[in-house]
Amino acid sequence: MAIRNVLLLGNPKLYQVSCSVRKQELSRLAPLIRDLHDTLMGFKKRYGAGRAIAAPQIGVMKRLIYMFIDQPVVLLNPVLDRRSRRKRVVWDDCMCFPDLLVKVRRHQTCRILFRDTDWNERQIRLDGDVSELLQHECDHLDGILAVSRAIDRHSFALRSQEGRLDKKVTTG
Repeated sequence: MAIRNVLLLGNPKLYQVSCSVRKQELSRLAPLIRDLHDTLMGFKKRYGAGRAIAAPQIGVMKRLIYMFIDQPVVLLNPVLDRRSRRKRVVWDDCMCFPDLLVKVRRHQTCRILFRDTDWNERQIRLDGDVSELLQHECDHLDGILAVSRAIDRHSFALRSQEGRLDKKVTTG
């Protein structure tokens, strides 16, 4: 359908909690899912990064995540549980602040429960990068940005400095 504008850091809508998707809305989700796909692919083409996008990032305050790694996956009303005690430190990036990296701690593993576009209940055990990614996207649904999860006041860097950062993932 269309590449939509991504809300940028400072936009008050990014701090709002999203509403659940209701079953009776399923038939009207296709245009939104296409827009999320197009927006994600447009961002990826421009910045060389982007694996998932949450609906609130384009101003739609619904609990919907679109992920495209090897194939498209739509997650409706996702809930994270079974979070590991073990965490990893990562430099997080975000479409809402494309030139900024933020050092955060994320759970090494977790499980995500969600409904698919046929309203079937699904679950996926997440590990490593995908675990970090979907924790980030679920935060968007709750109005939480990576900048709010920064480890400390020194946990910010410009993307142009990425090659100089210690990219080693640490666990704890």
